[in-house]
Amino acid sequence: MTVTKEEAGEDSGNDGMRDVYVPSQRRLERERHKRARARRATAIAALSTLVTVVVLYVVVVSAPGWQRTKETFFDGHYAREAFPKVLDGLWLNVRLLLICGVLVLVLGMLIAIARTLPGPVFFPLRVLAAAYTDFFRGLPLIINLMIVVFGVPALRLQGVTVDPVLLGGTALTLTYSAYVAEVFRAGIESVHPSQRAAARSLGLTNRQALRYVVLPQAVRRQVPPLLNDLVSLQKDTGLVSIGGAIDAVRAADIIAQRSLNYTPYILAGLVFVALTIPMTRLTDWVTARMDRQRAQGGSI
Repeated sequence: MTVTKEEAGEDSGNDGMRDVYVPSQRRLERERHKRARARRATAIAALSTLVTVVVLYVVVVSAPGWQRTKETFFDGHYAREAFPKVLDGLWLNVRLLLICGVLVLVLGMLIAIARTLPGPVFFPLRVLAAAYTDFFRGLPLIINLMIVVFGVPALRLQGVTVDPVLLGGTALTLTYSAYVAEVFRAGIESVHPSQRAAARSLGLTNRQALRYVVLPQAVRRQVPPLLNDLVSLQKDTGLVSIGGAIDAVRAADIIAQRSLNYTPYILAGLVFVALTIPMTRLTDWVTARMDRQRAQGGSI
């Protein structure tokens, strides 16, 4: 509702006075109703959460084996002992995430491009790219790690590293490149063919159309699933410990094997969760932002 100052009870001698917005009574009541509903929903959510936590606590603590479980999995002494060593090992996991993440994105992009190259001349390349993705997406990561970490040193090849960190990183890169390649390929194929045709009509070559028109749109559309794959990669860096690399998981395992107490495992798991949560929330934020842009008709 829009009224003039004169209608609002004010002196408006000048005709050039701007209109002043005064919300209607119905709008004010609607806003008050929304605020009341929000407060009620918040109170109900807080109460239900509190009740759930109390019930779970009572069920767990009243279990017959709780005292023994507490000593075995939640011992403060072993947690304090393991914490600095787990943090030192976590630095290896972070480095693997950063290095393997970059390699996975590059290799995955190359494989996706190879799978989408048109023309019969590129048929062998498309077949090889498809075979790569099919094989490494079907092969369990743990088996891939064992094959690379233990199989490559057994070959005794000259000049080939036997470092379990490098070999474990190689296995992670091989597996996750296959997943990321499919994400990129889905993004490339989601770009309408008219985009490429329009670029060609403007004089761009196929390579230029792919680089300047298709890939920017494809990558923007696939940012959320790419971030999800990086979150999974961050967790799976802990699997390099099977080759003897001293990461957060292996550091916890050493203390647990020596003390026969599993608290270090719980600590290592919590550290990984704390590292994963910011990336997960970033993924959720990016996804919500892109959904809003799509709803508003903005660029995606």
